[in-house]
Amino acid sequence: MAETRAPTRVLPIASGVPPAIAGGGSAGPRATDAAASPSGGPSLGATLVPIVGLALLAVVPFVAGEYLQDLVVKIVILAIFALSLELLAGTTGLVSLGHAAFLGIGAYTAVLAAPKTGAGSVVVLLLLSMASAAVYALFVGALSLRTRGVYFIMVTLAFAQMAYFIFHDTKIGGGSDGIYLNVKPVVDGLLDLKDRNAFYGFALGALAATYGLLAVLLRSRFGHALAGIRVNEQRMRAAGFRTYGYKLAAFVLAGALAGLAGFLIAVRDGFVNPEMLAWQESGTVLLMLILGGLGHLRGAVLGAIVFTLLKELYASEGLVGPLLAGHWQLTLGLTIIAFVATMPKGLIGLPAQLRRKPRAVEIADDE
Repeated sequence: MAETRAPTRVLPIASGVPPAIAGGGSAGPRATDAAASPSGGPSLGATLVPIVGLALLAVVPFVAGEYLQDLVVKIVILAIFALSLELLAGTTGLVSLGHAAFLGIGAYTAVLAAPKTGAGSVVVLLLLSMASAAVYALFVGALSLRTRGVYFIMVTLAFAQMAYFIFHDTKIGGGSDGIYLNVKPVVDGLLDLKDRNAFYGFALGALAATYGLLAVLLRSRFGHALAGIRVNEQRMRAAGFRTYGYKLAAFVLAGALAGLAGFLIAVRDGFVNPEMLAWQESGTVLLMLILGGLGHLRGAVLGAIVFTLLKELYASEGLVGPLLAGHWQLTLGLTIIAFVATMPKGLIGLPAQLRRKPRAVEIADDE
């Protein structure tokens, strides 16, 4: 009697698609920004929404007052910060409570490296800010990535607190009082970031570049590998991927992007202090991701928008009254709890959640 052999299954490693996603079984939620279209590329909506949003933000300086323009700049910078953590938490599955350290190091570098008199170069200070944050991220990641789960969270928190107390308890950056940026940088006389509209355009361009970089990265072989690591790291290692190197590269890139956000904060405020490195800032940006929806670039931006607007709303005595405004942290916390309880996939998953409910009602009626 002839022996029958089961067909051999070939995993598409050469194509850049990790076996944790391309193989059998449930791969869980995708760690990319958009659902794929039938042709395999990003859906039309996922491509158009960021472009339309960027176009709307570009006209804000022409139609809005100073307060609204400053509020949008704040949202833009926080969105960059949230996108940097999204690369770790949403894409790679690395939840960090020390991400604010890279934000603060980038901000302090921009101020400390700036000339005492005269304007510094935007290009030089920006590169130094991102490089310094990336170097510290390389140091932290090389050690912390050898741990997992709650141990990884605690190690990143410990390194962030170490950086916090270095700036808080020493005179490197002015101690607990912080340090001022004397003159805002320029680009060879062509772009002066002291000008409100120039800085707005620069920050918006930084957000567009960050979003575009991550969108391209997540659809590359590298991004697919990070998504596979998030789903099943052991299987990725068995398939021949050196997961430690992939995670370390993502960690360093996320640190550099956080340094970019720190540079923008230093230039916007003209002042930095150690509180930028506190663990509360890391927790805040993590809340933005959860609020918007983990695993989506648009979710990170949406979370930054909604979080900032809610904070502004609850802290305004003219809108909510002095009683609620005096306890805005409590009101904001309760609101976020309600959002997470009713929208487990974040705001980005709300349309799909609403579409499923009528279908569930129809099935119940048929039964």
